[in-house]
Amino acid sequence: MKLSRIASVLAFGLAVGTVNTVSAQALTPIKISYQPSLYWAMPFHVATEKGWWKEVGLAPEFSTFPAGVPQIAASAAGSWDVGGTGSVPAVLGHVRFGIKTIGISNDESVGNGLIGSAKAAAEFAKDPAAALRGKTITLTQNSTADFAVQSCLKKYGLKKSDVVMKNMGQAEIISALSSNNTDLAGMWAPNIYTVEEKAGAKLLCSGKDSGAIVPGALIARGDYAKQNPENVAKFLAVYLRSWSWMNAHRAESIRMMKDFYAKGGVSISEAAMNKEFDTRPTFSLQKQIELMDRKGASSQMDKWFDELAVFMRETGAVQQVPKSSEYVTDEFMKRVQADPKLRDMANMSK
Repeated sequence: MKLSRIASVLAFGLAVGTVNTVSAQALTPIKISYQPSLYWAMPFHVATEKGWWKEVGLAPEFSTFPAGVPQIAASAAGSWDVGGTGSVPAVLGHVRFGIKTIGISNDESVGNGLIGSAKAAAEFAKDPAAALRGKTITLTQNSTADFAVQSCLKKYGLKKSDVVMKNMGQAEIISALSSNNTDLAGMWAPNIYTVEEKAGAKLLCSGKDSGAIVPGALIARGDYAKQNPENVAKFLAVYLRSWSWMNAHRAESIRMMKDFYAKGGVSISEAAMNKEFDTRPTFSLQKQIELMDRKGASSQMDKWFDELAVFMRETGAVQQVPKSSEYVTDEFMKRVQADPKLRDMANMSK
C-alpha cells in the first residue's frame, strides 16, 4: 500500500515537472533592445516585474546600449528583434538596415534640449544668440538631443556652422559638466535632471521650446517583423499595458523607477521622477492608431518623422529624405486592436 502511494506521488511529481517543462518550452523568445535608465524604457522593466510577458507567451531577452547609434548598428547582426530608441536613430535605422517604426514610446520634446552651466545660463539669459555663437556644444551626434539643440539654434537665428559641435557620450557629458570642462551640452532626460541637481546646470532650451516635436520610437527589425508579425503585436500589447498601469499607479511606478534607474547608474530626486511623468506624454492604443492614421495626405506621425529626416539630411546623416510611409507602419498596432485578447491587455490598467 505504501509502495503504491509512493509511486503515485512520484508519478504526480513527474507529471507536474513535465507540465512545467512544456509550459516553459511554450514561451517564445524575443530579443528586446533599449537604452537603460530612460523613462520610455520603464515599461520593459514593469512588464518583467509583473510577469506580463508570459501572459502572451513571450520570453524576453534584453540587450542595452548607451545610445541609439550603436543600438541600431547591432541590428545588422540580428542581435535584437524589437525595442525602443530615439526617433533620429529610428530613421537612421530604416535607411541603413530596413528597421520599421511601429509606434511611439512617448513625446520627449521637453526631455531633450540644450543645457548650460550656471555661468553659461547667466550669459544666455542676457543674450541667447551671443552666448551661443562661436561656442562649443558637447552632444551625442545623430540623437534626439542633437535634433533638439539644432532646433534651438534656429530659434535664436543661428546655424550649426555658428557653433562648434563636439561628439560625446551622455555619461562623458555629465562628467564634463560636473568638472567644469564644458559649459554647453545637448542632453536627454533623466541625464538633464542629474546635471541640474548635481552640477547646478540649467535647461536653456528644450525641443518643445523651439517648436520641435521629439517622439520616441518603438521599432522592429524589418525581416523579423515580416516573419513574426504576431510576436511584434504581442510585444506592443505588453508595452502599452505597462503605460496603462503606470499612469494609474504613479506612486508604485515611482518606486519601481527608482530601482530601474539605479540599475543603470542614475540617481535623481523623486521630484525629477515625477517631472518625467508630468512632461512626457504617452499614448494609448487608440491614440497610437489615430496618430498613424493616413486617411488624409499623411499621418501626424509622418509629419513628425519627416521633419526629423530633413534635419538628418541637413547634418549629412542621410543623403536623401526617406518617405515616412516606407518605414512608419501601423500594421502591428492594428493587429493589437483586432485581437480581443491583445486589445484588452493593451488597455488594462491593473
